[in-house]
Amino acid sequence: MNIDNTDSGRPRTGVRGVATAAGRGLVLALVSLPASVLCFCLSLVSIALIPIGVGIVTTPWVLSGVRTYANWRRVVAAEWGGVRIPPAYRPIPEDANPWARTFGMLRDPATGRDLVWLPADMTAGFVTALLPAVLVLYPFEGFALAAGLWRVFTDGSDGIGYWYGFVPVSGPVSALAAAALGAVLLVVAYVLAPRLLHAHFLLTRAVLASGQNQLAERVRVLTETRRDAVDASAAELRRIERDLHDGAQARLVAMGMDLGTVEALLDKDPEQARRLLAQARQSSAEALTELRDLVRGIHPPVLAERGLGDAVRALALRLPVATEVTVELDGRRADAPVESAAYFAVSEALTNAVKHSGCDRVWVDLHHTGGVLRATVTDNGKGGARIGAGTGLAGIERRLGTFDGVLAVSSPAGGPTLVTVEIPCALS
Repeated sequence: MNIDNTDSGRPRTGVRGVATAAGRGLVLALVSLPASVLCFCLSLVSIALIPIGVGIVTTPWVLSGVRTYANWRRVVAAEWGGVRIPPAYRPIPEDANPWARTFGMLRDPATGRDLVWLPADMTAGFVTALLPAVLVLYPFEGFALAAGLWRVFTDGSDGIGYWYGFVPVSGPVSALAAAALGAVLLVVAYVLAPRLLHAHFLLTRAVLASGQNQLAERVRVLTETRRDAVDASAAELRRIERDLHDGAQARLVAMGMDLGTVEALLDKDPEQARRLLAQARQSSAEALTELRDLVRGIHPPVLAERGLGDAVRALALRLPVATEVTVELDGRRADAPVESAAYFAVSEALTNAVKHSGCDRVWVDLHHTGGVLRATVTDNGKGGARIGAGTGLAGIERRLGTFDGVLAVSSPAGGPTLVTVEIPCALS
């Protein structure tokens, strides 16, 4: 059975679970040490350069990279360990100058937690991630020694030729002792490997999550996200009013004037009346198309009628690049506001992929696990996407904040780009 997590977040064990824990732990260890060291060193150097002015320019970029890395680790903790770590970064105005942006980020308590987490991740985090792989792989060395590998490390004399753990291997008998120790370690790995990986994620949460001021921070974040939601709703209403006034309403007014002219010309110039009727019919068709597009932009009918999975599939059919959609929702649906938020987040991510990445293939995955609706959009483009770079990702983040959702973006130079959306919800 694969290592996974129940709703309580406790890891499940089993042969496949142990192997999965070892593989994932090895990946995390190989990533966490160089990435955390690099982020920590760059942060220290950039902050140290603030007094001479260079750090004013570089620090926002460096801290944004640290936040992106920390958000990716939050997503990994949720997907691999069932440990949710909600971000609590204070928003920075997009028009803020470098000075305000730098010190706004430095005054954010979440930035301090990030900078404390980096050395913790490169030390204790590295050890707890690597141990599952060591416990699983090291016993096989003992078995190999018993199978005859001991001859490679000893000349056959009574002298000690090789140490396996605390067992000195100098001959076939001591090699069998090494194999016995390996068997014991393998049993220990069976029991402890998934728990050690889970401890790694708990350590990450202990440092990255808000401490004793969690409730106050939570209230502040909710207040800001609700205010953003109100502002977004007001802007959306203004857009709808403008589209109706400039689009369908103008066409309907013109159509009414044409029909009035037709009424006057019906007896005097039937041919001109017919032309105006044809023009009015064309105007009515165009007005209907604009109204349908407007309704689709507010809440797509296919989303209301057939659910998020089919709505995203319909969205993918309209894209000019090859798109593969995988849906694992078991025919269940979330509440309408949650589905709408997820749909428009995926829509914006797909739009960004087509417009900015230069990709020729996109993959979309929708599934629900551990009480979280998760959507990922992956493209094989040039990469370089980031939140707040004018690509609409900041808008997705604000929309998700209303539902306590999380947005994580992984987009190294050269690609690929992975946009992950998580919304806590229940399906029915």
